[in-house]
Amino acid sequence: MTKTTNITWHDAAITKEDRRAQNGHGSVVLWFTGLSGSGKSTIANAVSHELFRQCINEYVLDGDNVRHGLNKDLGFSEADRNENIRRIGEVAKLFVDSGKIVTTAFISPFRSDRETVRAIFEDGEFIEVFIDCPLEECERRDPKQLYAKARRGEIKDFTGIDSPYEAPENPEITVRSDQYTVEEAVGQILTHLRERNIL
Repeated sequence: MTKTTNITWHDAAITKEDRRAQNGHGSVVLWFTGLSGSGKSTIANAVSHELFRQCINEYVLDGDNVRHGLNKDLGFSEADRNENIRRIGEVAKLFVDSGKIVTTAFISPFRSDRETVRAIFEDGEFIEVFIDCPLEECERRDPKQLYAKARRGEIKDFTGIDSPYEAPENPEITVRSDQYTVEEAVGQILTHLRERNIL
């Protein structure tokens, strides 16, 4: 990959702090991680909807949607998954800099990738939300029939089947999506944001 060297960083006339002050709330990334079928996208979108209802500046970055555009050139090899997460981390940082609360719904199976993304944010701006759901329950749900295809060998390197998922060791928030409703999960996450004075 050719790297551009003749570039200079330009500071913006309006700062992140200016935007937060105008908005009346903080800006962070809620980084949803978990197995396929765990409920990441459903809960992330429900959080986003509730924030929007409260007139909070928000946006959702969904794994499948991003792969239709920005990351459509990437497959599912370990190297491509790493690059997928790196890119979306940089995009999420732009949203946080713009004063928004951005929710991201990506399997992001490797701890090292998630920690690499965390490192590009200032302290407190990266909130890891582990959507904890047993593999058996995710397979039972299988909303996209991906587990069934993986079991038949039609999908290779599928997380949880023939590629590992490394659960977070110290996430800011853990949601047991097999034990709580979507509404209860949203409440848990918004309570965390209020306790951190982000809302």
